[in-house]
Amino acid sequence: MSDTADDERAQIRERKKRELQRRLENGGDPSEDGAETPAEPIAIEGQGHLQDVVDSHDVVLVDCYADWCGPCKMLEPTIESLAAETDAAVAKVDVDAHQRLAQQLGARSIPTLVLYVDGEPVERLLGAQDRATLESLIERHG
Repeated sequence: MSDTADDERAQIRERKKRELQRRLENGGDPSEDGAETPAEPIAIEGQGHLQDVVDSHDVVLVDCYADWCGPCKMLEPTIESLAAETDAAVAKVDVDAHQRLAQQLGARSIPTLVLYVDGEPVERLLGAQDRATLESLIERHG
């Protein structure tokens, strides 16, 4: 691993520590630190955007999808409700528009769901999942 990547990780860890400290000092109110969880899925526009989303939220569920994918369409209402009703941020990556990013996320088939906790990928699920499975996953890591 390059020194640049190590430095970048150290900066991210330091920023996370400051955010957590600020949150503790403010009584744990997420609205105090500016990183409120969006109530709708976030359309990812590239690697940098995904990194910003992952860095800004404690728990992020990333949905790798394609518009032509039947199981992805079946999963869409669940993804939207998870964004609205859980503390996790939900991000959507169009694998056709962002092939390299999808590859980096390990999306060899779609839908692929990747759960990030504290900036690190902790779970990867392949195929359409039911709401209870995804809620349980978020609660277990949230």
